Amino acid sequence: MKKVLVLICSAVALVALTACEPKRGSDAWCEKMDKVPKGQWTLDDGRDYTKYCVFNQKPEEE
Repeated sequence: MKKVLVLICSAVALVALTACEPKRGSDAWCEKMDKVPKGQWTLDDGRDYTKYCVFNQKPEEE
């Protein structure tokens, strides 16, 4: 029973932590990407950083 409870708590914590990622293109996302080494960026990261953080285009509302 204790193992099941630990597993459930771990799953809930993982879901909660994953939901804290800032929205791509937001000011918080730009600040986060400033701290990530450029060598670790994907092509999508570089494209979106340029679009949203350099040229200040705002992401489309979904």
